[in-house]
Amino acid sequence: MLCLATAACGSSPSPAGKPSAETSGPGYPVTLTNCGQTLTFTKAPRRVVVMNGASVAEVSSLLALGLGDRVVANTQSYGRSEVKGRADAIKALPTGNIKLNEASDVPRETMLGLRPDLVLTPTSYGLDAKNGVATRKDLASVGANAYVSPQGCDQDTSHATIADSYTLLRDLGKIFHVGDRAEKIIAASRQAIDATSAKVRGKRVPRVMVGFSNTGDDFSYIAANGIFNDILAKAGGSNAFASASKGPFANISKEKVASEPVDALVVISYKDPDPAAYARKLFKEFPQWPAAKNNRFVVLSDSIYEGPSNDVAVDRIARMLHPEAFTNG
Repeated sequence: MLCLATAACGSSPSPAGKPSAETSGPGYPVTLTNCGQTLTFTKAPRRVVVMNGASVAEVSSLLALGLGDRVVANTQSYGRSEVKGRADAIKALPTGNIKLNEASDVPRETMLGLRPDLVLTPTSYGLDAKNGVATRKDLASVGANAYVSPQGCDQDTSHATIADSYTLLRDLGKIFHVGDRAEKIIAASRQAIDATSAKVRGKRVPRVMVGFSNTGDDFSYIAANGIFNDILAKAGGSNAFASASKGPFANISKEKVASEPVDALVVISYKDPDPAAYARKLFKEFPQWPAAKNNRFVVLSDSIYEGPSNDVAVDRIARMLHPEAFTNG
């Protein structure tokens, strides 16, 4: 479920990251380094393809920056969002009628046929030829740049933090010459998170399990590291299973889950009509958990991943963990 991101309008990248001979638009050319590659833009991209990777960070960031009209094909969807109107806005974007390949992403020939000038992918998985997708070299041949989201270069997101969400926004702001919009979003997010963290500072730190509502009856996909933990920490909590894996997710035995004094549960919902049922199931299975005794859980979807709305996740988790700190609003 989680891998956990035009020839007419674009210009072919020139060697050594130098801008092409095409006349640059106002504020261009701009360059940035991405996964060791220097990307050069002589104007704002107009034909953007957003690759799957079971992410909504990239498409959500584009929408937050007011760039939805630049998307010619989006393959990202989470079915729901904590931000009002976002799920519908994503659903309304063009899909390019893409049929994903066996690697659950855009096939090479389909991608080249879309004539993109910018391709966004959550990780370098989306640029690896062995996955049947277009490589950076393939994309350059049709005048397209490829951007891999922060922490996605080595396909290991276990070190991701909220700061990476800000990097994604800043990079897109630079690419599209809307840096002022990006900075306003970042500033508002930081202000909101700082205010929430201040309310829960010094309080007892509950142990939280972060699980996915539609992963079946096992515990093979429990959040262990990455941006989840940064969000939990800023909300006044900690990940009960952070030591269970060095990667972003852990495969945990039922016995280990039962032995952990889980104080609260964060349910991540992916296209699930009744994600709260997952919490009820776990509380019935592990009645000894403090979380079960207090019926303490919250359902989230896109805000707990990299993207423009981590402040929402911090707020909702903090209110669930420390309701007494929010009695006045």
